[in-house]
Amino acid sequence: MDIFPISLKLQQQPCLIVGGGRIAYRKAVLLAQAGAIISVVSPDIEPDLLEIVQNTQGQHVQSVFNLTIELRDYRLVIAATNDAATNKAVFEACEVEKILVNSVDDPPHCRFMVPAIVDRSPLIISIATNGQSPVLSRQIRTQLESSIPHEMGSLVEFSGKWRSAVKAKITHPEERRIFWEDLYASRLKEQVFNGNIEAADALIEQALIEWKTPKGEVYLVGAGPGDPELLTLKALRLMQQADVVIYDRLVSESIMNLCRRDAIKIYVGKARSNHAVPQEGINALLVKYAQEGKRVCRLKGGDPFIFGRGGEEIQELYEAGVSFQVVPGITAASGCSAYAGIPLTHRDYAQSVRFLTGHLKEGSPELPWSELVYEHQTLVLYMGLVGLEKICARLIEHGQRSDMPVALISKGTTPEQKVVVGTLADIASKVTEHQIQAPTLTIIGEVVKLREQLQWQR
Repeated sequence: MDIFPISLKLQQQPCLIVGGGRIAYRKAVLLAQAGAIISVVSPDIEPDLLEIVQNTQGQHVQSVFNLTIELRDYRLVIAATNDAATNKAVFEACEVEKILVNSVDDPPHCRFMVPAIVDRSPLIISIATNGQSPVLSRQIRTQLESSIPHEMGSLVEFSGKWRSAVKAKITHPEERRIFWEDLYASRLKEQVFNGNIEAADALIEQALIEWKTPKGEVYLVGAGPGDPELLTLKALRLMQQADVVIYDRLVSESIMNLCRRDAIKIYVGKARSNHAVPQEGINALLVKYAQEGKRVCRLKGGDPFIFGRGGEEIQELYEAGVSFQVVPGITAASGCSAYAGIPLTHRDYAQSVRFLTGHLKEGSPELPWSELVYEHQTLVLYMGLVGLEKICARLIEHGQRSDMPVALISKGTTPEQKVVVGTLADIASKVTEHQIQAPTLTIIGEVVKLREQLQWQR
């Protein structure tokens, strides 16, 4: 995070703008809306800007900027002239006094940025790009403007009215947060949006009467193959309300960044011959935190029920009497094949698809080989990189032709995705040549030929 976002209270606080033109005017409008007392230093000043200065009880100093101006009298300063040297001088003078300063459209000479703003007072949303793309900030603001109801500010005011009563009734902060989250998911929000405040008051009064200490729960969530945009809406919602997140090795950093920021995060990833926490330990953690009343998100790469041992985990929860939900995720076979431009089935090439695990047992893969040797079938191997050479050899031994196409998809759907194509006869030799690393998905079948035509991720 290159910049730290804060919200400043500027009511009746003196602020200085250096510059008297249209740029200065636009900044003055925002400061005035925040209740600031605005003074301007400039030889000339536009009438609209002068009116704001007068209305806010500020002063116009009819002068060029100079070091005799007492900057320490101001909460913040904005340099809004069309002269780069002047703006730089303002910045340097403010730095000496440790005053917050912004030089318009000059990021190197800014101690703070003025963001694009969505105003649903008292709810304020700001969007900033560290001065690198103001146009993009404004476009994102436009998107938010269309998706956030104008009445959201009324909900904030309503919540503020009831805050003390809720705090008195529910003294534990974590329980209080859950109360508000449940309340916002109920009919109350629509009642406030529609102006039915009496009905909303009745709903919250009843909710406080009926409130009981919440029981813990586990969310078994599929995080998909890596691209955070492949998360389901429900997955994202539960990730953001969980108190504890227990996550696997295949869950990407970009997805973890979408979890609730103050949640406890516990890594239990498994690599070959290196389990950070054994499965029994993971099961025990889920039960432990849920029985403490926590909402636990068990975040698993791909889909939790496809080679993810999710079934084992919820069996343990069931036996312990712990409530749980399951949120399916896009499994690696579906996500990685799509991003590689390889359809798993195609009328002309494959009418069936089989998902298999390539894990070795006692040094050799155990698979129903005779069932796998079929021309119009696609095979998808999870965790098959280590045993790839043996798997290819066994398929050939059981009658599969050696020139059957094979694709390796490493780190599929992520920016590091790498796809290598070969045949059963030569694909194992390409692993070292192309430095293919786990996690890697293997696709075997005629459909691999379509990648050359259908690949869309370059």
